[in-house]
Amino acid sequence: MFRLLRPFYRSLERATTLHAQTLASSSRKVEQKREEALVGGGEQRIAKQHEKGRLTARERLRLLLDPGSFREYDMFVTHDCADFGMENRKTLGDGVVTGRGKINGRDTFVYSQDFTVFGGTLSAAQSRKICKIMDKAMLLGVPVIGLNDSGGARIQEGVASLAGYAEIFQRNVNASGVIPQISLIMGPCAGGAVYSPAITDFVFMVKDTSFMYVTGPDVVKAELHEDVTHEDLGGVKTHSSKSGVCHYAFENDIDALSRTREFFDFLPLNNKEPAPIRFSDDPRDRLIPSLDTVVPEDPLKPYDILDVVTSVVDEGDFFQIMPAFARNIIVGFGRLNGRTVGVVANQPLVAAGCLDINASVKGARFVRFCDAFNIPIVTFVDVPGFLPGSSQEYGGIIRHGAKLLYAYAEATVPKITVITRKAYGGAYDVMSSKHLRGDVNYAWPAAEIAVMGAKGAVAIIFKGQSDIARSEVEYVEKFANPFPAAGRGFVDDVIAPRQTRLLLCDDLDVLASKKLTNPWKKHGNIPL
Repeated sequence: MFRLLRPFYRSLERATTLHAQTLASSSRKVEQKREEALVGGGEQRIAKQHEKGRLTARERLRLLLDPGSFREYDMFVTHDCADFGMENRKTLGDGVVTGRGKINGRDTFVYSQDFTVFGGTLSAAQSRKICKIMDKAMLLGVPVIGLNDSGGARIQEGVASLAGYAEIFQRNVNASGVIPQISLIMGPCAGGAVYSPAITDFVFMVKDTSFMYVTGPDVVKAELHEDVTHEDLGGVKTHSSKSGVCHYAFENDIDALSRTREFFDFLPLNNKEPAPIRFSDDPRDRLIPSLDTVVPEDPLKPYDILDVVTSVVDEGDFFQIMPAFARNIIVGFGRLNGRTVGVVANQPLVAAGCLDINASVKGARFVRFCDAFNIPIVTFVDVPGFLPGSSQEYGGIIRHGAKLLYAYAEATVPKITVITRKAYGGAYDVMSSKHLRGDVNYAWPAAEIAVMGAKGAVAIIFKGQSDIARSEVEYVEKFANPFPAAGRGFVDDVIAPRQTRLLLCDDLDVLASKKLTNPWKKHGNIPL
């Protein structure tokens, strides 16, 4: 019987050996393909990237994500363009590395454009890869981080590349207010490559190596006969201090990626989660005696509101957003008793803390982000009003100032306000006043809440009277203090400055269960 079955077993053995050899060959082929994909545009182009002070797409992901957490998608994708000899120029991955990973143990989806492959230009295939991870991020409710390093649309693909950008833009818009979206500009980004980052929540840049512009210097020179450098047209200084496109500028790639990991911890994964809470050694009831004297006795003398903010938040850890743009208002993230809070504060050191066009837009965008992602807002107020003058009026201060008003009025998250000194005119209303559904509104003892300062008010009220000095004293006693507002319930309490942190921490605990909804609407019509 065994002799009869022997040919069968031999045949089975040969088939098994052949199958094993085929599997081994296939595995070697897969590994070869994988190794080919890992070098992107090749060692020579990688060396050029390093010479420019820039990391490669994969090196950046290794620094951004927790070790061993990255899971790549679509490594073997190539473009499908057959024009201009492109059928003979294919690279695995097609200029972008996509996938998922973890930052400090929390999930995120990522894409990292590879400048060594066709200058990181966007093809239809690259767009499909990016759209896939954006769709997955929406499905699972986790953030998307884009590491952008792209020369724009791939010219050889024509309208297919443009369509690819539009597909990404649509997903950016759909994801807005649902999951956090962070864009790191890690190299030159031109044309359509700048508009996806512009829709995202935060745009970070790297000094000296990253640029953003709709059209580059060569086109500007050809069309407008204007000589301008890459840096002046779209560098970090331009976008962090003039245009307001950039939310933070980092020293180099390594600094950008490590600080982004820190920043990520302030954010919830999606709009259904509460603000993150982490353990803090900083006592919640810590008193701050220095705050009792931080505001000068002279009402015209400035002080640094950052001294107040960093004294109050946990361990002085405050991540400021757009620090070089509209410096008369401060916005950023900190923690109080471990809970993430968004902080908005007028800065008396710059333009006396007046609200102008740029400050209003900066504040409004930040407030709306916090509201979208359930992050409580703490507002420190020292504002003499809106900045007067023809340039502001011609620029639309009424419309832009209304954006900040709209943002605060619309916000349903916990809102706590501390008036440290001046709160004059319409700016008092706008800066998270009780009338805009402020939950808790405090004033320090030196606070002045009035239509305008004493000198201006006296000049109007007591016009023509001889004893102006006495009239000014009378006005100060009657209005230039917190008690008229407190007497009407517009200020909940007049507090000792040293108690500010303690009270904020207590209030945030109570307000954690707050539930407030706006009337149903498709969307409001914010005065854009």
